[in-house]
Amino acid sequence: MKTDVQIAQGAKMKPITEVAAKLGISEDHLIQYGKYKAKVSLDLMEELKDKEDGKLILVTAINPTPAGEGKTTTNIGLSMAFNKIGKNAITAIREPSLGPSFGIKGGAAGGGYAQVVPMEDINLHFTGDFHAITTANNLISALLDNHIQQGNELGIDPRRIVWKRVLDMNDRALRHVVVGLGGRPNGVPREDGFDITVASEIMAIFCLARDLEDLKERVGNIIIAYKYDGSPVYVKDIKAQGAVALIMKDAMAPNLVQTLENTPAFIHGGPFANIAHGCNSIIATKMALKLADYTITEAGFGADLGAEKFFNIKSRFAGLKPDAAVIVATVRALKHHGGSSKEELGQENLDYLAKGFENLEKHIENVNKFGVPAVVAINRFPTDTERELDFLIDKCKEHGAEAVISEVWAKGGDGAIDLAKKLVEVIESQKSNFKVLYDVNDSIKEKIEKIAKEVYGADGVDFTKACEKQIANIEKLGMDKMPICMAKTQYSLSDDPSLIARPMGFRITVRDIRISNGAGFLVALTGDIMTMPGLPKVPAANNIDILPSGEIVGLF
Repeated sequence: MKTDVQIAQGAKMKPITEVAAKLGISEDHLIQYGKYKAKVSLDLMEELKDKEDGKLILVTAINPTPAGEGKTTTNIGLSMAFNKIGKNAITAIREPSLGPSFGIKGGAAGGGYAQVVPMEDINLHFTGDFHAITTANNLISALLDNHIQQGNELGIDPRRIVWKRVLDMNDRALRHVVVGLGGRPNGVPREDGFDITVASEIMAIFCLARDLEDLKERVGNIIIAYKYDGSPVYVKDIKAQGAVALIMKDAMAPNLVQTLENTPAFIHGGPFANIAHGCNSIIATKMALKLADYTITEAGFGADLGAEKFFNIKSRFAGLKPDAAVIVATVRALKHHGGSSKEELGQENLDYLAKGFENLEKHIENVNKFGVPAVVAINRFPTDTERELDFLIDKCKEHGAEAVISEVWAKGGDGAIDLAKKLVEVIESQKSNFKVLYDVNDSIKEKIEKIAKEVYGADGVDFTKACEKQIANIEKLGMDKMPICMAKTQYSLSDDPSLIARPMGFRITVRDIRISNGAGFLVALTGDIMTMPGLPKVPAANNIDILPSGEIVGLF
């Protein structure tokens, strides 16, 4: 059986100019990165502004498990299937981070015969967007430390600097560091730390900004530290926003590539889904809506994190109105939620499946809470039995959701034709009544409690004393009227990763709230969320190599 990279290397790609021409994009609007990659000029949006938007489909999933779900693979395969049934479609997804690519999670370019290509480029440096974000973030750090070194005119308290440096790599040794050592010429000694690039507020802003001017304004509003008198210090106070915008000017243009079947694909931005909002850029999504009849996009992890934030944060800021949602599930993953051991996953067991279905049931309910019709995509594995598949389809129908078997990993676009047809049917027959879950003018606690109770199914929320103090400070600063971005484990509907399926009788504990003033949301932290992951005992990097012929091996 061929690996993902071997399948990708055998792809018959079309020149990116041909892919763009299919969408009506002229070469004048392309900034080419070789033969098969290009950025699309933001000037195109001005030309398209009066064109009616196409339909928007969100691909989300159940809570992830070691058994695998295949959300991105389904997204890509579905976009190809739409084109096979005569619909003009684009997939709009996130860019992969180098950290997971060399760590344990792997890339984010799909799999099997449902991939975006050139896969090796996309999973490595691509068009340099992440490098631009890393540089922009660290320029702010350099200017901040330089300001303190050069006399600290603003009265910044070095003990209350909240801005961290970033690196697009898993490196646990950098989580907590001390900078400025080596004497007076090297700066003022202070504690610091690194996050992974995808956790940077610059990344969140990059994906939420409407254009370069909006990005500049948002960057200027980032809180980076506090003064001795307790008042906040903003990026604009150290006059960094203009230089950051300059560094980001090329990155802001969406990246256009193609699938294995030459379907157009926008890949742009990639914030963490548990510490940030986990969606690709608003710019890419809105451009895709103008260019295609159907835009298939995704949000990170399960619907409790990704879909909730797509609806409450991204859609709110961008004025998006999703027409339907696909919830990806597998028999294997649901059996894991039902208590099956890894060794038992390939064996038929309707009891495990019935128990695990409770997780999918909750995600169906959640999508419907936002007024969006849901279709379940059952990503088929070879070990699935007909009895298990029929059981799952029937259970979905009982809960008001159509379920369709998807086989895109093995069959590409042909494996999702039934899914594409069902979505067309649902979108045409069931009008989406999309609505956000809460009003931003509600109190911080009210917003968090609404998410915890309605989306997670919690009995309530407990706030630590430190968190209560932070809430009071945020209210004092007048920054409480923003959406909430919940930082929570992806493995459970609760804040305890061991509570799988559909936990009952639990409470959520919020230990801290951080202000992402530039991004425009508040981050509520639960559990132990890592913003700088570490590498596993045997990193994927150990098996990656490039041969003298130039062939890449070991990259998935």
